[in-house]
Amino acid sequence: MLVASCFFLGACSTGAYLWQASTGHLKVLAAAEPINELLEKPDLPDELRTQLQYVQRIRAFSVEALALPDNRSYRSYADLKRPYVVWNVVGAPVDSLALQTWCFPFTGCISYKGFYAEQDARQLAGELRARGLDVAVLGVPAYSTLGFTPDPVLSTFIRYPVGELARLIFHELAHQVIYIADDTAFNESFATAVEELGVQAWLGLVGHEQLMAQYQTFDVRRTAFRSMLAGAQADLRTLYAQDDLMPDQVLELKQARFEKLRRDYAELKAQWGGWSGYDRYMNEDLNNAKLAVSGLYTDHVPAFKVLFARCASDFPRFYSAVAKLGELEPTQRHAILEALKAREFIDTDLNCSMG
Repeated sequence: MLVASCFFLGACSTGAYLWQASTGHLKVLAAAEPINELLEKPDLPDELRTQLQYVQRIRAFSVEALALPDNRSYRSYADLKRPYVVWNVVGAPVDSLALQTWCFPFTGCISYKGFYAEQDARQLAGELRARGLDVAVLGVPAYSTLGFTPDPVLSTFIRYPVGELARLIFHELAHQVIYIADDTAFNESFATAVEELGVQAWLGLVGHEQLMAQYQTFDVRRTAFRSMLAGAQADLRTLYAQDDLMPDQVLELKQARFEKLRRDYAELKAQWGGWSGYDRYMNEDLNNAKLAVSGLYTDHVPAFKVLFARCASDFPRFYSAVAKLGELEPTQRHAILEALKAREFIDTDLNCSMG
């Protein structure tokens, strides 16, 4: 979940986008208060106090155990008084999972465009739909400025279950460690790998047994949901690669596959006793764009976890290896990731034993 402010990165192609991005981010920073000072206030709500205390523990662990940046990020808190900090717009052709990209200096080409006002995001979404694209508008609870500014903890995610709170903070801090221009899937999958490795380590600490149990209940559901989406992605990629079908046949088969996805979700909900945590995802903008963007966060996670193990589960060595991997040409980089995923031997120097 990386949205870099144009004000700090010089990344905007139009004055209007520059204005909304720079002023939006500056308002977030202006609303932030140091957590240490907030905790001294006697009238601070108990629930918020507890969550902020957890943030402090999570943040200390991120530095001491995960070698994540020891800076001002996630040491302050901002109440935004809205459900999301930004809204991302994603688009894809009606017969492809290839996402629309927007290219900026420094950040390179990314597969979504973020807005601080929901109406601005929906305006762009309407323009993309008018061009015949599948489009989704996704509310985002957090983003990273890659360390250019001290990212605060936000009201949009502070009330998450503690395991999810740790997961999100680890993910966003990971973006400050490694960022490769023009490769959204690489960046997001790396951050997801760090979050998953980090949260398992943090929840494994003595005294976190109940928190671990709560997290695992949700994580089992998330894993099943992601597997269901991955199955749909694979089927649609196969469908869209066929060149012996007429366009109307492709769209008909696409619709049938999305209907199957909905049925599969209904079966999952039944297994979960009716738990409806993914209802909003399934009920709004379920199309190529939304399905494709979900894969950005998970496609390379197994490969990164194999690399972590081959780096002796040492985070600094792992980060060094990932940085070297990011320096390679995209084709070579992705070939190595696929080989890692298959647990194949790789004859290359990534500062870890690859055999």
